[in-house]
Amino acid sequence: MADITTINPATEEEIANYDYMSESQVNDIIDASHQAFLEWRKTSPEQRAEVIRSVADTLMAYKEELAKLMTEERGKLYSHSLQEVDLCKQICDYTAEHGISALAEDEREAEGLKKGIVTYQPIGIIYGIQPWNYPAYQVFRYTIANLMAGNSVLLKHASNVTGTALLIEKIFQDSDLPKDLFRTLIISHDQSNEVIDHDKVRGVTLTGSDTAGRVVAQQAAKAIKKTVLELGSNDAFIVLEDADLDLAVETCAHARLYNNGETCIAAKRFVVVDSVYDDFKERIIAKFKEYTVGSPLDEASKIGPMSSVSQRDNLHQQVEESVKKGATITLGGQIADGKGAYYPATILENVEPGQPAYDDELFGPVASLIRAKDADDALRIANDSRYGLGGAIFSKDEDKAVQLATEYFDTGMVYINGYGLVHPALPFGGVKDSGYGREHGGFGVKEFVNIKAIHVVGKSPEA
Repeated sequence: MADITTINPATEEEIANYDYMSESQVNDIIDASHQAFLEWRKTSPEQRAEVIRSVADTLMAYKEELAKLMTEERGKLYSHSLQEVDLCKQICDYTAEHGISALAEDEREAEGLKKGIVTYQPIGIIYGIQPWNYPAYQVFRYTIANLMAGNSVLLKHASNVTGTALLIEKIFQDSDLPKDLFRTLIISHDQSNEVIDHDKVRGVTLTGSDTAGRVVAQQAAKAIKKTVLELGSNDAFIVLEDADLDLAVETCAHARLYNNGETCIAAKRFVVVDSVYDDFKERIIAKFKEYTVGSPLDEASKIGPMSSVSQRDNLHQQVEESVKKGATITLGGQIADGKGAYYPATILENVEPGQPAYDDELFGPVASLIRAKDADDALRIANDSRYGLGGAIFSKDEDKAVQLATEYFDTGMVYINGYGLVHPALPFGGVKDSGYGREHGGFGVKEFVNIKAIHVVGKSPEA
């Protein structure tokens, strides 16, 4: 019996079977990755940038194949899969253009020294443990930054997107990237722990739940290895009394339901001030009703299946538990008959602390609609969370919104009057149980480097 069987969540049919690699296979890959790193670290940032441009070109040659496979394995709308591939190219383009300056030496004046030099040197193999929701983007996000830094990269992907993981490896192999600088490991959790412990692995990055983050961080800490963690969230999108409600409704619906609602920085809690709550509620219900559920290959579909039946059932259990504790279902909340891991666009009201819809991450097309007294109360509710990844503020007073976001919103990213998954020019990451470390914006390139200080003393004092 195979160790891994991938399932199409739209049809519940088997796609492919895979076996875990043996211990010797994994060790051989790690040794090859280390040897590749020893050569790659000698290349200049300019040379690395050119190779990354070739990765972008090769990626585009595989665009349709990769998008179709992501849709088949995890249920993304095909249009969203194509957009994800384009985002991966944008990461390559931005890193190739700006990575050189991000890694430039910094010469400093230092009293008592002829000069001081700060350099950013690669450290070795960076091991990434990645989720299924954005099966290409999550990989490119950490991989391209670390290749630019001069490191080599290993990937353990979510088992349900194993085919995507292997195709991404092929894309890197078909580019100008030297052999073994990027490799995919098909391994178990126990084997993953051994990879973290391996003396040739120098850093670990994980995108996933806060539960998984705690386990991986503790494992890496035992081996005294740095980690970057991008974990869960229940992001609050705040709608103030002077908001453009048409814009807020359109944006909140998209931000909650894009990618079948399975996005770490999705709009999970709509926190709306009392003066516009009823108007917003009426409009958001109408907007959610426009999001039809159907095959991810059907252009008319706006929500495809969730990644698996078990994931869908877990989400429904969270909804039911929230209702038991006082929440009410305003829209959706029922599993339809038939094949596929489908779940409708759902809105919960009367959401309060102690309910999963308030306290936890609902990773699917379910929104929590929460009434706030005023702006201060809305920010209190937004910050009343163990998470702190993203969020948004809607107000026609842009300066006020920026001030609130800067001074009071306890989260890593805030959108003002809009929403976008990421921008390669700006840092991505969170605080509290949403993790630590930053990717994108030049910051990811420096997460796994040796920030080395060189003290140039000058001539020895005369005797």
